[in-house]
Amino acid sequence: MDLTSPAKDFSLSPEEVAQFQRDGYIGPFDLYEPEEMASHLKELRPKLLNTKKAIYGGGRTVSGTTNLANYDRHLDVDFLADHITRPEIVDRVSSLLGPDTLCWRTEFFPKYPGDEGTDWHQADNFSNVAGSKHPQIVWPEDAEFGGTITVWTAFTEATVENGCLQFIPGSHKSMNYDESKTMEYDASAINSTEKNGVRRGFFGYDYRQLQKDPNWSPDESKAVSQVMRQGQFIVFWSTLMHASHPHSGLTDQMRLGFAARYLPTSVRVYPYSTELEEFGGEASLEKFGNVLTSGRDVFGHNRFTDRTVNGHPFRTR
Repeated sequence: MDLTSPAKDFSLSPEEVAQFQRDGYIGPFDLYEPEEMASHLKELRPKLLNTKKAIYGGGRTVSGTTNLANYDRHLDVDFLADHITRPEIVDRVSSLLGPDTLCWRTEFFPKYPGDEGTDWHQADNFSNVAGSKHPQIVWPEDAEFGGTITVWTAFTEATVENGCLQFIPGSHKSMNYDESKTMEYDASAINSTEKNGVRRGFFGYDYRQLQKDPNWSPDESKAVSQVMRQGQFIVFWSTLMHASHPHSGLTDQMRLGFAARYLPTSVRVYPYSTELEEFGGEASLEKFGNVLTSGRDVFGHNRFTDRTVNGHPFRTR
């Protein structure tokens, strides 16, 4: 598998790469004008409600905690397929991961009026939310780090009042959580738990249960709020300590973020799994495929999708 690409117009400068390595994130960057994103979102909503073509549309919800049908919708919705391969995103990701990259996961993160903030957390191999406890991504043994690059796009405006992201700069270099531990689901805890005076939760789970040191707590005095206008995106390591503010309810508008996750092609994706297991939901990975977003795959240990967008190969650059 190979892809050719013209000169990269959106690559990060050496100074920006150094900033990312220091802080664990960089951005936000402009991608769509607000009115353009609003138009895309209007067209997108009915497609998201129709899950017949979604690759996890036939999934099972064991505890009712999540809907896997709206995971990886870039595999059936053309706008999202185009979005994850935009050069504004891919060139910057390639600056950080190298020339050969793939997108293995996308997720929507809505926050409705009155919703709690998301717990402070980090993700390395993503095994903590999988019922099988298998790592979802496995880096080569000689890799110096793990995790994934997340590109989080504000499909709506993201403000402190409606629940924008928060980062603790520089916290990506060491893991404070043990992903082999288990979190216990408690539906009654949703929107009802305060941590350090802030309503926070993790979709019915308490991320503190994964702490290596039960007496440790993140230094929230160092937290930075990531206010973003509609149509911007930000790039960060999944191992960066990140959270989100609660939705204050002062506006009736939901906050919607779309996260795309990228890796070098050397990383194995779902190497031990035949099903996706997330927060009580289960679905077969039979129709799953990674998307080659730049360069080529010389390893051959990952499955790639062969779908097209508007009759053209998935990536048309």
